[in-house]
Amino acid sequence: MSSSGKLLAVSDLHVAYEENRTVVEGLRPDSDGDWLLLPGDVAEKWEDIEWALRLLASRFAKVIWAPGNHELWTHPQDTVDLRGEKRYLRLVELCRELGILTPEDPYPVWEGGDEPITVAPLFVGYDYTFRSPGATTKAESLRLAHDAGVVCTDEYLLHPDPYASLDDWCRARVAATTERLKQIDPAHRTVLLNHYPLVREPTRVLRYPEFANWCGTELTANWHTRFRAAAVVYGHLHIPRVTWHDGVRFEEVSVGYPREWRPRPPRTPLRQILPEPSSSGAPAGRGTGEGR
Repeated sequence: MSSSGKLLAVSDLHVAYEENRTVVEGLRPDSDGDWLLLPGDVAEKWEDIEWALRLLASRFAKVIWAPGNHELWTHPQDTVDLRGEKRYLRLVELCRELGILTPEDPYPVWEGGDEPITVAPLFVGYDYTFRSPGATTKAESLRLAHDAGVVCTDEYLLHPDPYASLDDWCRARVAATTERLKQIDPAHRTVLLNHYPLVREPTRVLRYPEFANWCGTELTANWHTRFRAAAVVYGHLHIPRVTWHDGVRFEEVSVGYPREWRPRPPRTPLRQILPEPSSSGAPAGRGTGEGR
């Protein structure tokens, strides 16, 4: 499949907040050919997730989704009580019902620029290798985070079933995803789409550095160069900005919580990924690391 429109992106919609729901209702493409990249944290509860995905699928030529941690939560008030991998696979089914591409589908090729670009939605999770300052082991890193009062809600609502731990699930996903990425046409550059940053560096500005435990894995540190990325698109940190790593543009495209985006200068929630805009700067802030 191909497109002559733009690649646009937004993440961390968190539509349980009424103000964010209004933001989503206002998201529209610039043209009939625009694709939307959606790297996770649409919402926590099934009803909200389905509402947002259905709306966006009706507006954009193609929506490409990668899961965030919030979609994978087993929320005590959710009507869908699936855990771990079963919940993820049910989300994949929902996306397919709506015509949305997922990390389990063939990677689409975007042809709206000077060269074909393979768009690869990823789901690789985290394995606690982005550790708290001074920590050398997972146990020590988590102890420091707990001592600092910085504990992601994932520890209570995100389950690894049938894997023994989130680490194991992450490693399994990394291994499987690596094999898929190796099959991409070597003549193609890529856009890599993942909820978490593929490298550690973007987490260095977190207000609470211990939150980095829940922000990715060192196992993906060279993917942006190894797999010829023209851009890497991610969310999760709630710090919308552009950074460059090894000459590759990393776009953090989150909306975040109302308390975070209200004080910032107004900006369009949709980020243009390709064709690369003439100005790729964005306001940068310091994320709180609370409850992501």
